[in-house]
Amino acid sequence: MSETYAIEMLGITKKFGNILANDHIDIRLKKGHILALCGENDAGKSTIMSILFGLFQPDEGVIKKEGVEVKIQNPNDATKLNIGMVHQHFKLVDSFSVLQNIILGDETLKEYPDKPNVFQKAFNFLNKHIFKIIDVKKAREEVNKIIEQYDLQVDLDKKVKDISVEMQQKVEIIKMLYRHNEILIFDEPTAVLTEQEIQDFLTVLTHLKEEGKSIIFISHKLNEVFQVSDEITVIRKGLYIDTLKTSETTKEEVSSLMVGRKVEFISEKEKKTPQEEVLRVEHLSIMDPSSKKKVVNDVSFNVRKGEIVTLAGIDGNGQQEVIYGITGLMKMQSGSIMLDRKDISTLSIRERIKAGISHIPEDRHKHGLVLDYSIYENSILDRYFEKDYSQHLLLKDKNITKYGDELIEKYDIRSSGDGNTLVRGMSGGNQQKIIIGREIERNQDLLIAVQPTRGLDIGAIEGIHELLLKQRENDKAILLVSLELDQVFSLSDRILVMYEGEIVGEFDPHEVDRETLGLYMSGARKDQVNAIKENKHD
Repeated sequence: MSETYAIEMLGITKKFGNILANDHIDIRLKKGHILALCGENDAGKSTIMSILFGLFQPDEGVIKKEGVEVKIQNPNDATKLNIGMVHQHFKLVDSFSVLQNIILGDETLKEYPDKPNVFQKAFNFLNKHIFKIIDVKKAREEVNKIIEQYDLQVDLDKKVKDISVEMQQKVEIIKMLYRHNEILIFDEPTAVLTEQEIQDFLTVLTHLKEEGKSIIFISHKLNEVFQVSDEITVIRKGLYIDTLKTSETTKEEVSSLMVGRKVEFISEKEKKTPQEEVLRVEHLSIMDPSSKKKVVNDVSFNVRKGEIVTLAGIDGNGQQEVIYGITGLMKMQSGSIMLDRKDISTLSIRERIKAGISHIPEDRHKHGLVLDYSIYENSILDRYFEKDYSQHLLLKDKNITKYGDELIEKYDIRSSGDGNTLVRGMSGGNQQKIIIGREIERNQDLLIAVQPTRGLDIGAIEGIHELLLKQRENDKAILLVSLELDQVFSLSDRILVMYEGEIVGEFDPHEVDRETLGLYMSGARKDQVNAIKENKHD
């Protein structure tokens, strides 16, 4: 008996100029299964899924839905075939409310009973074909049913620009479920989620599968892949490599197929004695200007040369605001920040950069890059005013090109062209490499790295870990913010746990276990942690 496939993509080939993004790739998704699509950044994963969703057209190959060849010219065609996609970079309208974003393009129109009245018939025709009167009440009821069914709690009346990245992810998922899609594509869906939110999302995936939906799940995180997928298809540099049953393979095998070599999952760091203090934060408090709530409350800590100090915690507990306070992106309510024994509390962002701070931000699009600038231009964003790169307000193009080319070579930044390529058209992983390379090459005393491996594949993550440890060896002070517990334990010399804007514990990674750290991150006090662990042992 032949296997039933929800989707088959056979011999798919796609070129962008001289770049061969997909080279005769085969993807087969079984009905009611979860297929994980794995590969390095720029392996061609997002491209082939964009073809399935109708954003690109293949140069060669065919697509079959349940054995029947189909043509998908645009996303509307995909929607008609019950194919939905959550993109790595969300497709939401910032100025619209959550509800408006969910129903946009699939609005429920008000219905009026047809009467023999000519005016009523004309009104119904106009409402359907010319203008739309949306039945917002009915749409809200349908969306609320989805929210309750899948436990995807969001505020439907808030504007998208005012909600967190995690909430935006949920909006994208609800948006797809609202359209009753049967074939669901998730492109790096957990890249912006916390550990607990990831587990909640994977539970949702499992429920969707149990309901008979067929899912393609693009992820770099092999723990997640092995937790929920039935099969794994690996592609590398645009080529199909293999499809494996998840239950019959290992993370080591899959990672080797993805990268083409053995990958070290754990970063080994040498024992090192920290030296003099570089950063001292004392009694830092920050007020959220919109909510007027204190989001950082009396936080004090230091970072010394030759050590990695990690701010750990569930997202939204003040870690990001602490970084904003140090870098000048948010105004401090009180406290002081000392860098190399100099008070920088009142300095501008540029003055703090010049004083010795390098910053890899969490949101690469908002704070790390100018998307419509080239690689070359982005490589000098925080040093274009230096004499090596400008004179009398004129940029020294030759020097910028030389520096940008060195950065591209050293950090393996891949694009469809040279350094003049606009950053907007590059993959998220390669955008991240531009920022990381730029900030490390500035050779500052303090490197602040916030979620530095977000959106990167396992090979690139290994490389970033090595770079951070190299900075540690070179006696740089590193302040890391990470939601990845594997990364926290692998890289940290000290772990500071934040909860509700306060540091609630400081730990040596060699002397604390994941369970204890997780309990502190959830707000448990020391006595509660001990009681919980004692009860478990009993």
